[in-house]
Amino acid sequence: MRFFRRLLAGLMAALLPLLVSAASTLEEVEARVTQMLADEKPDSVLETPIQGLYEVIFGGQLLYMTEDGRYVVRGELIDMLTGKNLTEPRRDKMRADTLAKVSDDDVILFSPKNPKHTVTVFTDIDCGYCRKLHGQVAQYNDLGIAIRYMLFPRSGPKGESWVKAESVWCSADQQKAMTQAKGGRSVKTTSCENPIAMHYSLGKKVGVEGTPAIYFESGKSVPGYMPPAKLLQELEKSVSL
Repeated sequence: MRFFRRLLAGLMAALLPLLVSAASTLEEVEARVTQMLADEKPDSVLETPIQGLYEVIFGGQLLYMTEDGRYVVRGELIDMLTGKNLTEPRRDKMRADTLAKVSDDDVILFSPKNPKHTVTVFTDIDCGYCRKLHGQVAQYNDLGIAIRYMLFPRSGPKGESWVKAESVWCSADQQKAMTQAKGGRSVKTTSCENPIAMHYSLGKKVGVEGTPAIYFESGKSVPGYMPPAKLLQELEKSVSL
């Protein structure tokens, strides 16, 4: 949404001079988008199967724009001949690339010795279904699923959940503190340098709207809680595609 508003603002300010001639190369389209974004370069600009329509990724948003910069489209691009959604795999890759940059040192990890699958879970200490998921974390691990927790206090930086998230992160034993907090037990309030603001920002970037939000290594998203056996089934299905 932030990107869309910025792009619209850029369009209103720059559309007339930019519409003098249509772009003929990918580089020209990218330069046009950069100008619309007040000289901030987009993450990527790629051609689509539709002549004259380009995919634009910026700030975690994927949009389509005509080469002359006049029209911007939000939504799914479907190949009606094959029935394939062309937007979904591109969005998944964008999420996968974003989350792959987060090291295990910057998450709270619950993992079996030799995991078969790894998921990133955006979680809120006070979220009911987040607590339900964490109550079964041993079952996920027993099935070979590693859980990489990123903290996403839904109430934002000034909320009580944010303070709890900081206290969990800054505890000497993060796993123990997470389990205590998820069980409704108090954790000693403490603060330290932490990545929670980064977690929160990345959550917004990849499209988290509620918690728990589960992301596969492929970038596929599962909104909400999913039982261990069902999650394993979905992971195996995703790998086989």
